[in-house]
Amino acid sequence: MTYLNEAALPELAHRLPVPTYNRSAVKTGIVHFGVGGFHRSHQAMFIDRLLNRGGCQDWGICGVGVLPSDAQMRDALQGQDGLYTLVLRAPDGTETARVIGSLTEYLFAPDDPDAVIAKLADPDTRIVSLTVTEGGYSINDSTGEFEPRALDVVHDQQPDTVPRSVFGLITAALAQRREQGTLPFTVMSCDNIQGNGDTARKALMSFARLKDANLAHWISDNVAFPNSMVDRITPVTTGADRETVSTNYGLTDAWPVVAEPFEQWVLEDSFTNGRPPLQDVGVQIVNNVEPYELMKLRLLNASHQVMSYLGYLAGYRYVHQVCSDPHFAQFILGYMEEEATPTLQPVPGIDLDDYRTELLRRFSNPAIQDTLARQMVDASERIPKFLLPVIREQLELGGPIDRAVLVLAAWSRYLEGTDEQGAPIEITDRRLQQLQTGVRADQAEPGAFLHLAEVFGDLGQNERFTAAYRQARAALKRSGALIAVQDLTDRSVSTRRTS
Repeated sequence: MTYLNEAALPELAHRLPVPTYNRSAVKTGIVHFGVGGFHRSHQAMFIDRLLNRGGCQDWGICGVGVLPSDAQMRDALQGQDGLYTLVLRAPDGTETARVIGSLTEYLFAPDDPDAVIAKLADPDTRIVSLTVTEGGYSINDSTGEFEPRALDVVHDQQPDTVPRSVFGLITAALAQRREQGTLPFTVMSCDNIQGNGDTARKALMSFARLKDANLAHWISDNVAFPNSMVDRITPVTTGADRETVSTNYGLTDAWPVVAEPFEQWVLEDSFTNGRPPLQDVGVQIVNNVEPYELMKLRLLNASHQVMSYLGYLAGYRYVHQVCSDPHFAQFILGYMEEEATPTLQPVPGIDLDDYRTELLRRFSNPAIQDTLARQMVDASERIPKFLLPVIREQLELGGPIDRAVLVLAAWSRYLEGTDEQGAPIEITDRRLQQLQTGVRADQAEPGAFLHLAEVFGDLGQNERFTAAYRQARAALKRSGALIAVQDLTDRSVSTRRTS
């Protein structure tokens, strides 16, 4: 058995593709916050592909962790010289694997925040990228304003503090670059948020303004925040995945990544200090990302929410299981076709019929073993960004909302903490206490759950929406998730036939 590290690469090259570039000659051009499975299956993979082409040795990645839980990633990557295995699994069960080498450094901010600031302030650093989750920007979905909730962000707003948060560290580094006369870096969000670059700008500018209004003005004038759309389904790595890598490749990897073969990255061409030639390795560089990001957020990401709560209540635990059920598959497709697609803009080069069909094929991939639980973490951050915008636009259009509203009813039922078989549900949500208080109120007064303004904004005041929710909640109580899905799908088919 071979342990993955730099010294093992010559031996491993006979078993699977490994970096062909001299990693010791690669300079850090990108600092990335939030090194998880998705970053390593997506952005780091694209950079590795670019480095393998040669001639782009200034664009290595330094990963940064800020959360206590990131210590595990620190230990795994440092023990392997930043290397890891990326395994792609197709629906037919075939897989391909390669060793990725673009992560040439990793810094753990709680160990040494000054080292992180120094790396960010280094003139060689030209891009700072982020995958810090939908909730990591402290933007209130109902007001659109910066409202810090995380303790590290609140801490960093105090004077003369050592930064702990992502935006605290970035702000401190930009202050140094301004003082030194160094060109600032680009801040590039890769999170699943509509206008993710605009959101990153809002968060950083708001944070910086609280620390130093002049610095905030300088950032506004000098720092680019490109929007982007990123896509590759990447489940959480399991012990079975590690064993498979060991069995298939004779390789001990502390933290491999498993993903689907599909990949997409659409990136706005707006950079402060240069960028790598990502268009050479499959990235779509465009002037306007919005049509692509709306398509992905309202079809793929929202469909994850559409399937998860109803599917979980019905007894399913994996994405492919739900999508193999013909009633659920028709329900998901009906949501995409009738509720989400009418809210989209034309997407250059994309046939939306083909895109929807391809999404169902991707969801149905049994080799990925993607869990519903992964998709339901911090639902109170995801649902307002993915599903509620569809409901809002359809209410304005006078269009259908029944499927999306049934999903919200299933979410509130899920928050009760047991599935339809009586099994306990482990729920992870930063607003859990507030949500469950709303659910208890809902049991006494149907529709009270919708009064959570931080999640639903003013939607709870819309009579059509609240009436549909009460009807959906009653259907779940009466018949359960599967029958409610089947009945709604049958009614939709009947309506189409008679119209």
